[in-house]
Amino acid sequence: MSLSEKSPQPLTGWQLWAAAMFLSMANLIAILDMTIANVSVLTIAGGLAVTPTQGTWVITSYAVAEAITVPLTGWFTQRYGSVRVFVIAMAAFGLCSALAGMSSSLGFLVFARVLQGMAGGPLMPLSQTLLLRIFPKEKAGAATGIWAMTTLVGPVLGPILGGWICDNYTWPWIFLINLPIAAACAWICWKILRPYETRIVRNPIDVVGFVLLIIWVGALQIMLDEGKNLDWFSSSIIIALAVTAAVGFSAFMIWELTAEHPIVDLRVFRHRGFSAAVLTISLTFAGFFAANVLTPLWLQSFMAYTATDAGMTTAWIGIMAFLTAPAVAGMSMKMDPRKLVFVGVLWLGLMTLYRTVATTDMTYWDVAWPLMLLGLGMPFFFIPSTAAALASVDEAETNSAAGLMNFMRTLAGAIATSMVTSYWEDEITRNRAELVGVIDPAQMTYVQLIEQGMTEPQAMAVLERMVTEQSVMLATNELMLVVSLILIFSAFVIWLVPKPTRTIDPSAVH
Repeated sequence: MSLSEKSPQPLTGWQLWAAAMFLSMANLIAILDMTIANVSVLTIAGGLAVTPTQGTWVITSYAVAEAITVPLTGWFTQRYGSVRVFVIAMAAFGLCSALAGMSSSLGFLVFARVLQGMAGGPLMPLSQTLLLRIFPKEKAGAATGIWAMTTLVGPVLGPILGGWICDNYTWPWIFLINLPIAAACAWICWKILRPYETRIVRNPIDVVGFVLLIIWVGALQIMLDEGKNLDWFSSSIIIALAVTAAVGFSAFMIWELTAEHPIVDLRVFRHRGFSAAVLTISLTFAGFFAANVLTPLWLQSFMAYTATDAGMTTAWIGIMAFLTAPAVAGMSMKMDPRKLVFVGVLWLGLMTLYRTVATTDMTYWDVAWPLMLLGLGMPFFFIPSTAAALASVDEAETNSAAGLMNFMRTLAGAIATSMVTSYWEDEITRNRAELVGVIDPAQMTYVQLIEQGMTEPQAMAVLERMVTEQSVMLATNELMLVVSLILIFSAFVIWLVPKPTRTIDPSAVH
């Protein structure tokens, strides 16, 4: 093979920017679909006649499937080539998005979202890898900047776009809009990027490890999603799922630690710094994701917000993170990343603690202001925590560590989503039972409402609404307190990481 075949020349002119645009679009829609459904849960649940808790399966199914396929990306690219894998994943993402948009039942929608998540897993890392291959070395900064820009914009656009589509069209369009974009990305990238195909290496796949991973993660997620509906461990189905998850996880651990070519290299956990950093990342992402899923549910269900209004409100987190990220990226190259992570996560915890005093009389800016402050702390957590984790492993283990870190982070978010919605509904029920007996014991409010001209049914409806609103508000504040304590605890965990001995460019890791 000639030298030019081994190292094709970087793209130039319109081809470079066309390829960069479509690779960025691929990264954008993969990230967009993580958050676009957050503000659409109630609309989807209403359209399919299911509960809001069941509606959150649309979020968790995508996240879990994506978490499972991220560690497989390296093996797929070695065996089939990075360009081919990217194009196939892009086309599959579009087709699965179409299936999700055509769903008429929750079961089929969740199935389509699983397939969509599995296709979306490789898109984020491969879009960055291919951007770096097509840009000249001296413009590598521009390549990573483009990738980072779409990575940060996705979470901002997701809630806004999802809310606007649900309010002005129908919920299937939040998925159907992916189809033309995915088709264009797949076709253009295949035409332009074929010369940049990577060398094929026929490494064996860890089939046993992959099957065990699907079994224990799937059983755990189904158990968390269905637990409340089946009354948890009073159900034989939940017990069976718990046993399956426990046994599957144990078998997975044993197999992966002894396999010659493990699908997930668990040996990187021998590095104390990596283990502590991943624990910080997982706890923080779980807490942040839990609050971020709960906020639009609360705003739409009990604060009379439309899906668009809820999306515009929660988008403040992403907007402020986007504005802060460039400065934090520069700081993380010069400062001890542990200090930045500690400050960032502690800030997230304190801002969430501030949200525990929310009331039903809050104005738009009363809700938005804490979210803006929350967004300021996100880059201080996300960027340097990644650098701290990967700087704690041997250089040859960086790719394995990055895949495992992303798997743990995504799985933590999916588990948190299931747990937070179940806990929230349980707390609402408990608070309502307590408030019913104390909100108007002498019936003074009831009498006043009657005297104001209301009928008895109208007065009862007003009291019922009052009880419900306060029950929800109390449950929301209680949950925010739990999340804030988790975040504050995780801020201190980062100090278990030894001071990194090498620097990782935060824009060059997935």
